[in-house]
Amino acid sequence: MTRSPTPLAAIVLAAGKGTRMKSQKAKVLHEVGGRPLAWFPLLRALELGANPVVAVVGHQAEAVEAALAAALPGAPLRFAVQREQLGTAHAVLAAREALGAYDGPIVILSGDTPLLTAETLAHVVGARAGATLALATMKLANPHGYGRIVRDPAGNPARVVEEKDANEAERAIDEVNAGLYCAEAAFLWDALSKVGSANAQAEFYLTDLVAMAARAGGAVAVPVPPEEASGVNDREELARAGRVLLRRRASELMRGGVTIEDPERFDCDEGVEIGADTVIEPNVRLKGRTRVGAGCRLGAGAILTDATLGDGVTVKPYTVVDESTVAARAILGPFSRLRPGSEIGEEAHVGNFVETKKARLGKGAKANHLTYLGDATVGAGANVGAGTITCNYDGEKKHPTVIGEGAFIGSDSILVAPIEIGAGAYVAAGSTLTDSVPPGALALGRAKQVTKEGWVARRQAEKQNKGAAEAAPPPAPGEGPRGGRAS
Repeated sequence: MTRSPTPLAAIVLAAGKGTRMKSQKAKVLHEVGGRPLAWFPLLRALELGANPVVAVVGHQAEAVEAALAAALPGAPLRFAVQREQLGTAHAVLAAREALGAYDGPIVILSGDTPLLTAETLAHVVGARAGATLALATMKLANPHGYGRIVRDPAGNPARVVEEKDANEAERAIDEVNAGLYCAEAAFLWDALSKVGSANAQAEFYLTDLVAMAARAGGAVAVPVPPEEASGVNDREELARAGRVLLRRRASELMRGGVTIEDPERFDCDEGVEIGADTVIEPNVRLKGRTRVGAGCRLGAGAILTDATLGDGVTVKPYTVVDESTVAARAILGPFSRLRPGSEIGEEAHVGNFVETKKARLGKGAKANHLTYLGDATVGAGANVGAGTITCNYDGEKKHPTVIGEGAFIGSDSILVAPIEIGAGAYVAAGSTLTDSVPPGALALGRAKQVTKEGWVARRQAEKQNKGAAEAAPPPAPGEGPRGGRAS
């Protein structure tokens, strides 16, 4: 994106509660594409080279400020608080102190427009040349709720009339205000100081700037796509915006060489990176700061959060990877779970129903079935059999398990940490070990086996005899236990 050739500052209005969201959370904190709503217009302004960028916060100000600062670390971001919700003009005035002595052009954006593109924003900013004010407009088949653009006889914007203040003829206008403006600071602050609240909502309307600009150097209307400028006001609109963003992301990724088998069933947060020749099956979910290398395959239903995958990794269906690193050509799943802190080495295998937590598997190590590896280090080439458990927690502290290179852990083994299995050692299947095993040794930790021949037949006979006794009728009255008369 080409940056603005002149100095530019931005104000993003993010103070509203958003009552139509029916939520305890401020509207701009609701996420789409893994980012708060206000992140998107802030990023667009930054991409255009705006510095500083002021976010005007109000409802849940501290939470909004913290979320946006965390989402845009290192950005020239400043915050201003609108302590009373007195209208959009009042909100912009709240940003004046944060802008300090800045006296160049200022672009004003709404905090609930995640679909605005940097190209459209640049078009609006560039159109202001020679005019006092540039404002974005759009045409809607149903303009209900929007301010209408009233033009003068020459066809220039003369004013904006809000729906509640409009007459019948004005309400029939289909060109509406999109809530995006650009003006010089000197005009902006002077005009805002003159805005009154004599209107149906008793608010200070930012749209009053249009009439003031028309009487000064003129206002220019810049048509923009309704999809980009329409704000998010409820949960349905939030979901629709999310789908649009996902379509854009899918198109961008496919143009970069990624195969997405079904873009309608693809879910990817903003900022996720995917290498060329990677194949993504339906219903994959990629979240947070996930990075996927080239030539990978992500199976259906896989969920990756803040994961890093090297080149050529295979993630089989329904595998979950959280805050973990997977090196080149490793194979995961199906139905594996990598919990935070796991590091899977090159060509290692983590198979079905295997769970890892803070576990490090060396090159070519394998744990293919039904295993838990917690706080464990597994050396290169080691093989961990089905049903193995590292008992890393004693109720108070976590303890490490170390399995050396080339070691073989038999199925159904229990390794009670802290414990170390030496390189090349063997652990017999069904063993419970509490002591470390030297390199190259064989360890057996089984209970003594006892075999009782004929036990099944004897047990069955006992059960049959007991059943027959229970089924026999009780003795008749007056008869003894042998059927005789009682004495």
